[in-house]
Amino acid sequence: MTTVHAEAGKSALPHEPEKATLEGRNKVLAFWLFLGGEAVLFGTLFATFLALRNSTNDGPSAAELFHLPLVAAATFLLLASSLTSVFAIQAMHRNKPAELRNWLIITVVLGAAFLGLEIYEFSVYVRHEEFGMTTSAFSSAFYTLVGFHGAHVAFGIVWIAILIGQLARKGLTVVTAPKIYVSAMYWHFIDVVWVFIFTVVYLLGKVG
Repeated sequence: MTTVHAEAGKSALPHEPEKATLEGRNKVLAFWLFLGGEAVLFGTLFATFLALRNSTNDGPSAAELFHLPLVAAATFLLLASSLTSVFAIQAMHRNKPAELRNWLIITVVLGAAFLGLEIYEFSVYVRHEEFGMTTSAFSSAFYTLVGFHGAHVAFGIVWIAILIGQLARKGLTVVTAPKIYVSAMYWHFIDVVWVFIFTVVYLLGKVG
């Protein structure tokens, strides 16, 4: 009987369950507006960084400081997590909750690995390069921008982990699906922001 009910519930779920209800559609729309505000905020931080990037105050410059292989490895991890997030949404649209859960778990693991590398990078700068938050205007702008992004990654990891728990308890429904979908939107957003950080902060910093 349980199997029959499970199969019936599975077949009743629409192809795009995140858009199946008015509440779900409104949630997606509202989140797009939220991401627009986040984009403006990050844009302000980028502008501040660009204005202060040469204000080193006798501290190390970007060209002297940054270790691109480490940052490239972190970038690979975060971009890979964006791909696994895509796979998670595809699994949701195919009504495969177990596959969805597995891809979400992998996304969390990759995100945590990225965050671990970022924390390690910061620790190297502080302990070995004497590059702290108050070393210069450049360091303040750097830690504010990159650290703010890191905080977003940490929040996303916790958020997706909570959704994995909800998925286990409540299953994949038209109620849980919009939450998972907007979390994927958020994750892609912070991945895109990181691509800009990698390009503007690290690559341009290395070439001067």
